[in-house]
Amino acid sequence: MELLITGGRLVSGEPADVLVDGGAIVAVGRQPHAVADEVVDATGLVVAPGLVDGHRHVWQAPLRGIGADMTLTDYFGAVLGRALDAYTPADAHLATLLGAAEALDAGITTVVDWCNVAKSREHLDAVLDAYATAGIRAVVAHGGPGQDGDAEFLAGLDGRVRGGLAILGPQYGAGDEAARQIRLARSLGLMTSMHMAGGADEPLDRLHAAGLLGPHLQFVHVNAMTPHEARLLSDTGAGVTVTPVVEGTMGHGASPYSRFAGAGGRCGLGTDVVVNAPPDLFEPLRDTLRRHRAETSSMAPAGPVLAAATADSAAAIGLGSSVGAVAPGLRADLVLLSGLAHVRGDAAAALVTTSRSSDVHTVIVDGRIVKRAGHLTTLDLPKLREAAVSLALRATDC
Repeated sequence: MELLITGGRLVSGEPADVLVDGGAIVAVGRQPHAVADEVVDATGLVVAPGLVDGHRHVWQAPLRGIGADMTLTDYFGAVLGRALDAYTPADAHLATLLGAAEALDAGITTVVDWCNVAKSREHLDAVLDAYATAGIRAVVAHGGPGQDGDAEFLAGLDGRVRGGLAILGPQYGAGDEAARQIRLARSLGLMTSMHMAGGADEPLDRLHAAGLLGPHLQFVHVNAMTPHEARLLSDTGAGVTVTPVVEGTMGHGASPYSRFAGAGGRCGLGTDVVVNAPPDLFEPLRDTLRRHRAETSSMAPAGPVLAAATADSAAAIGLGSSVGAVAPGLRADLVLLSGLAHVRGDAAAALVTTSRSSDVHTVIVDGRIVKRAGHLTTLDLPKLREAAVSLALRATDC
């Protein structure tokens, strides 16, 4: 099916039409003679790449707001302990639908689901079924791959929903087990994601010495990243994803965005947990810009920060050749934003500093419209939120 977006303006400022065929972008630029099965009038709208959320515990969507004053220790007990234990496969399905709906509503077209709710194959199947329904692009990083068969099953996923492994890693778990899991994932072509603080006991040096660092790994947070570790991660091409809102709210430490950038690296962004953070990437973008300007004592331009939620975030999770930009050959994951028609030239800076979820007019994933004129087309967000209330009450009353 062909889709033509006409009359819009790219974030870079150029007027452009975008022609989509078979879920891929085939042309960007004026297309006065193009014929398509469906035409989207983007007059007055900015055409941007779909936002890429590089780290999100999607199953926690029903628990939004319960942890405003939680320490990390509190969170481990209340959320990863009691609430997680209460989730049935049906709960995992509902929670994933809700999380996907909130992401799509905010212009997020790709999410890395750090899926520690996959406590059984039934839970994993429920999550995958929810993503099949939702229409979002997802990397489901299995948070408890106890059996090698689970990893092999995930490696067989192809297309809009793919698999990965979410492991404790060498800093929070046994080093030999982390090495085994990384080697297994690499042999199967899966991304491996892990939380990491860095510094202290030199976990990254140990991985490097074992020949395990590289683009197949994604490190989340790394708030204690040293200059040496920043260079090591940058030089080996390992992915780094930061979640500045949650990191600041829960006291993880300062975001390493500027430190990594100083070593030539490019961080991706994530929302992390909605128990104490909004389900969008607009606030993480602004938080990153503010901190970067403060740490560099400069008026670093706002526009380039957008890459942290698009191209750089996609690269950090191994999808840089598929999504993250409006360019021929990439998948048609796009967001049309309102409210910036008066901005002349490059609109990326205005997007970073002022846009919000209510400005997300239209969302397209893999060439399919999932939000049109401000309303989701495949999911009913208010009904999902209503349906999830009883789950939240039960999960937090354990």
